[in-house]
Amino acid sequence: MKKIILAAIAVMAFSFANAQETRFGVKGGLNLTTFAGGNYWDAKSLVGFHVGGFAEIKIIERLSIQPEVLFSTQGAKLEGPFDSDFDAKLNYINIPVLAKFYVTKQFTVEAGPQLGFLVSAKQEGEDAKDFYKSVDLGFNFGVGYNFTENVGVGLRYTVGLSNVGDYDSEDFDEYLDSPKNSVLALSLAYKF
Repeated sequence: MKKIILAAIAVMAFSFANAQETRFGVKGGLNLTTFAGGNYWDAKSLVGFHVGGFAEIKIIERLSIQPEVLFSTQGAKLEGPFDSDFDAKLNYINIPVLAKFYVTKQFTVEAGPQLGFLVSAKQEGEDAKDFYKSVDLGFNFGVGYNFTENVGVGLRYTVGLSNVGDYDSEDFDEYLDSPKNSVLALSLAYKF
């Protein structure tokens, strides 16, 4: 994990040093989130939101690096055995670092890793942070469209690479099978 953080910092430092142009912005939008990969619950989608800021660092004519810091509400509606349905609501501070390629002046594609830090977790209004890992690793794929030089929209999918659950008991191992975050995000962004 330390190597990933150090690599992300090195990429950002190199980008700032070699950047031709840097623009800053804010963004926000809707999340459609669930857990994927676990077989112990029927996980349904929850609607959440994200909000934060970013820097777009131009490397060459059509390529930028875009580090972001986002507050993101995630989780899933879980339908378990014995009528134990509940919402797992997880709040993260996510730090994606994306390579953003301009296919045209308006249309972009992007991809890159993301590191998330769990801020809070609730199930049925109760604190459930002890049941979830404090760090989440994911990978993003997305597209964007710029209406003007300042205003754009984006659609991004984040596939979870690390397990969300943090269960200490071996008694649950056969039921609790490695759920991962799955997030589809629609954003509106404004660059200064």
